[in-house]
Amino acid sequence: MKIAAMAAGAVGSYFGGRMQAAGHDVAYIARRAHLDALRKDGLKIQSTHGDLHLPKVNATPDPKEVGPVDIVLFAVKLWDTETAAELAKPLVGPDTRVITLQNGVDSYERVSAILGKDVTIPGTAYIAAVLGGPGVMLHTSKFATMRCGTIDGRPDAKLNAFVEAAKAANIDIQPQDDMNRERWQKFIFLSSMAGMNCMTRQPIGKVLADPDTRAFYKRLMQECLAVGQKSGAKVPSSWVDDRMTFSDNAPPGMKASMLHDLEAGNRLELDWLTGKVVSLGRELGVPTPASEAVYAAVKLHRMGKQ
Repeated sequence: MKIAAMAAGAVGSYFGGRMQAAGHDVAYIARRAHLDALRKDGLKIQSTHGDLHLPKVNATPDPKEVGPVDIVLFAVKLWDTETAAELAKPLVGPDTRVITLQNGVDSYERVSAILGKDVTIPGTAYIAAVLGGPGVMLHTSKFATMRCGTIDGRPDAKLNAFVEAAKAANIDIQPQDDMNRERWQKFIFLSSMAGMNCMTRQPIGKVLADPDTRAFYKRLMQECLAVGQKSGAKVPSSWVDDRMTFSDNAPPGMKASMLHDLEAGNRLELDWLTGKVVSLGRELGVPTPASEAVYAAVKLHRMGKQ
């Protein structure tokens, strides 16, 4: 298959690299030092599932140089969504599928408004990953899962072909028949962990080890769950306890990507994570005092060190 990683950050590099290693034609959309490193030394993935070095990769800053592909792995930062979707237009033909693998809960709506509902597929990625430097991707978790499906649950032959190709590449990919529930389930966990990580400046293990921060973390998930259920997402109330158990069994040093960005002085996805919980809560009449506290505590850092 012909695949484009838009863009070749940690998520795009990992799944794109695994697909290229399995023999697929992958183009990596990248910029600046990362682009230079990919062109010079290729892509290096350091992973708990086995290291990988692809010495020759097709890296470019311009999607026009790639043209229409079968699959776009759409994994840009949330503030870049509309800009990147416009730039991705040359990658999209009538048979293309654009899989949104971002952290937020509304990426499908934002991307499909620009690229079209027929080609846009909501997806989620569960992976602890960060760029370790130009051309180097660090994967530190035992899990690296992709989930995807049409927003209305209808079968899609093009998406099914990608799912089978990804399985053959030993990627843990799980098709879903209710992607609205799935994206909310990830959002409840991810937005809460990211907010807690950034407010405390600590990884999940230290958050869980203290009874006060542990209770506050659970409260963030409960608020997000209430907002999701009020919006119509069919997420079971037991999901919070499920994610607490998952967190207890995760590597204690695990951090959400937003904390990595905070530590590096980069711009944060706060407004599309905790901020989204707060704004939707106000819109739907759901109280979110814990989320409001996190948003206020982290807000002054959200634009990074500019």
